[in-house]
Amino acid sequence: MAIIFVACIIILCVAAFSVQNAAPVAISFLFWRFDASLAIVIFLSALSGAVVTFIIMLGLRIRRQSKGKKELQGG
Repeated sequence: MAIIFVACIIILCVAAFSVQNAAPVAISFLFWRFDASLAIVIFLSALSGAVVTFIIMLGLRIRRQSKGKKELQGG
């Protein structure tokens, strides 16, 4: 329950920050260059960070569960 509460607070902070910084900016990455709203850039950065964190935590949880099953089976 505490994790959901913290996640909601972070989402609200990112949303408020994004809305207050909605000016267009030029984005350059490797060979790409495009203009986008800073709010969209902030939102996509936060979203990608959340997805990467979720994938890492899911991988760690799966590894821990498979390790526990091996120990229960005597291997």
